[in-house]
Amino acid sequence: MQIDFHHAVTYVAARAAAFDHPEAEKIAYCAQYVDDAVKTGILTFQNKAMYDRTCSAHKALDYRNMEELANHRVWLPFHFLPGNDGNPPDQNPDQPFVERVVCTKDSPVAQDMIAACIRSRHKPYGLHKLGITLHTYADTWAHRGFAGIKNEINDIRDLKDVSDAGLYPQDMLARFFGKLFSRVAAKLVGDVLPLGHGAALCFPDLPYLQWSYQNSRGQTVFRDNTLDFVEAADSMCRVMKQYRAGTPGAPMTGLDNAYRTLVGKLFTEFTDEEGKDRHAKWLEAIREGVFPFGPVNLEYDPDGRKSWKHIALGTSKDAAEYPWVESFLTSDWKYFHDALLDQRFTLIYDILPTYHICAA
Repeated sequence: MQIDFHHAVTYVAARAAAFDHPEAEKIAYCAQYVDDAVKTGILTFQNKAMYDRTCSAHKALDYRNMEELANHRVWLPFHFLPGNDGNPPDQNPDQPFVERVVCTKDSPVAQDMIAACIRSRHKPYGLHKLGITLHTYADTWAHRGFAGIKNEINDIRDLKDVSDAGLYPQDMLARFFGKLFSRVAAKLVGDVLPLGHGAALCFPDLPYLQWSYQNSRGQTVFRDNTLDFVEAADSMCRVMKQYRAGTPGAPMTGLDNAYRTLVGKLFTEFTDEEGKDRHAKWLEAIREGVFPFGPVNLEYDPDGRKSWKHIALGTSKDAAEYPWVESFLTSDWKYFHDALLDQRFTLIYDILPTYHICAA
């Protein structure tokens, strides 16, 4: 999923779950910033204080994507949540590790992650962790069937756009990969970097797309992203209502009919290939008040003067030393990174071991 979903749709789902604008804005910022927090390392302040930030994403061509340790610490806990083949803890413990780390939508692992997030809601970074958790949770729909490690289990063949409207026509793909695209392009990409859904290109991320492929087991898989993304948004709304009530797993309704219809409609109407272009249209729709919560001026700035980093540190650029201000301790930027560490630790050390999954 891309910025249109992780930021705009997360905001809409939060408002549908009765969060007010400041809360929903914070949750949505965190949900998207998971994809934009690509830097790690220690920050030093002029008074000799220090803070160790972590990253929750790597750029596509980042050398760290070749490092298994980095993959375990980034892709598994934040983007390709291991699904244990949809099984609860202690079931099929002898199943190969690689098969157990394949992402599965709304898996028992995901539900345990959500429960841990709700139990953390009293922490000062509770809403920040909710946004991060929702990013990972939503990705279990888009990334299902793929694993956040380098392995041939991610190899696919016969990647095809089968949308009725032909929104991603084969002749357009052929401009880049030639006439044999459907048979060899996915394999070429997968052979270079068999990580996650790299071989499926951007197909899992496009809300309007219907597509198919043959997985590494030789099975033909059909995906309707619009149906999947609406289901993901509905489930996120349900999770946020559980969070507000402080009751993990409690029966809750998701999006009401008005929200659900509007979200599905916009998924099919905004067919730009670039996520940022679709995101701009979502923000325009929100500003125009098409949703029941009325018109709102929603923005997202990951690295400019309005970014959380700039507000926390006085600059969005890296520096040898930063001036110390006491407000850093309670800044959204620090709370986001605190929440990243919390989620990674909880998943890797508390939750995944109960599924006989050992991640670094």
